[in-house]
Amino acid sequence: MTALARKLQSRGHEIVFYGTPDAETPVRAAGLKYVSYGEKELPKGTGVYDPVAKLHGIEVMQYTSMNISPILTEVALAYLPQKMLEDGIEAVVIDTIYFYAELVPISLDLPYVHIWNVLHIDFSGETPLCLVDLPYEDTEEARATYMEAVISFGSFFGPIVSVASAYATRMGLDIDWANPAATVSPLAVITQTPKAFDYPGMPTAPQFHFAGPFHDGLGRAPVDFPWEKLDGRPLLYASLGTLVNGLDFIYKTILESVSKFPTFQVVLSIGKNVNLEDLGTIPSNVIVVKRAPQLELLKRASLCITHAGMNTTLESIAQGVPMIAIPISYDQPGAAGRIAYHGVGEYVTVEDLTTERLTELIRKVKDNPSYREKARSTQKIISGIRGLDIAADVIEEAFANSIPEEVVLEESNNIYSSL
Repeated sequence: MTALARKLQSRGHEIVFYGTPDAETPVRAAGLKYVSYGEKELPKGTGVYDPVAKLHGIEVMQYTSMNISPILTEVALAYLPQKMLEDGIEAVVIDTIYFYAELVPISLDLPYVHIWNVLHIDFSGETPLCLVDLPYEDTEEARATYMEAVISFGSFFGPIVSVASAYATRMGLDIDWANPAATVSPLAVITQTPKAFDYPGMPTAPQFHFAGPFHDGLGRAPVDFPWEKLDGRPLLYASLGTLVNGLDFIYKTILESVSKFPTFQVVLSIGKNVNLEDLGTIPSNVIVVKRAPQLELLKRASLCITHAGMNTTLESIAQGVPMIAIPISYDQPGAAGRIAYHGVGEYVTVEDLTTERLTELIRKVKDNPSYREKARSTQKIISGIRGLDIAADVIEEAFANSIPEEVVLEESNNIYSSL
């Protein structure tokens, strides 16, 4: 989101980036103006997502829908209207993970655009819901299964809808809450997932746009790394992301598996939710760090073991690096399924993860050149897409047709961007 904000800023727009206090550091590292809200409810250091670090699968979704998303929606609806009025915001760009934040621009009669930084969710039932581990098949039986998953996950949005509907009532907004697309931007919905990495057959609305990775290699906080320890062996990079990354046994399984491949040098990033001393003996071919300069390491990597978060997945593809995915929750099953479907890697679920299975997959992807060939062919497709430019073009066109002329003629437009 910061890369997209900088792209719009480079085109002459004034960017005001809003978010809760914990998001301030990376946004300011990207050189963007930051305005926080919800300091009372979510003071800096709260770590609202910390409780899900040790969970996986449905437990993560249940906790998030009951305890995280409702409070994020509530504080956004409570504070953003006044802040946006004070800052003279003229148009709004919203990350979809902030469910129903669009009620703010709707209530203020401002144009808004939605951004899918995570994998977009297909509620139509034509392709697998990305929140569950289902393979893509072009059959009526499969589509019936996909719709069952959509219906079963509908209840997860109940607590969020409760918060949003209360706000809508106060503001006098008439929303059809039975329609999951009722508040989706009518102007533009943009996914950073390239069409070349999606399943075929997903129906799209006229305002839906595929783009490409929102990566420019800039605006990231520097990360210390012992580069002198890299010895020239083929590099395997492993990371489970920053949120649901606290399951010790997954790291132990990775360590046991990569120890069987001494020709690889391995960098394992463990984050803040596990302790190094709890992982046992570290193999001699492994460098363990809390944080890693991911993009720089992927540029050198031959293989990536990932949780299949969309940023890591797209950064790996953008570097032509094949993957082995261990999806834990959220949209990760959908990304892992696409990794396998497009032949750029393999995946194993947390339930099926063993040292033997992961070792088998490492050997399979390492020894079969088709995975790297597919990764590199997809890399070539994506490199020509210019995802940030596509997104910026779509946003500018959407707002140019919806902002009053006297506002457009001002020297610069204020665009609100929400994490």
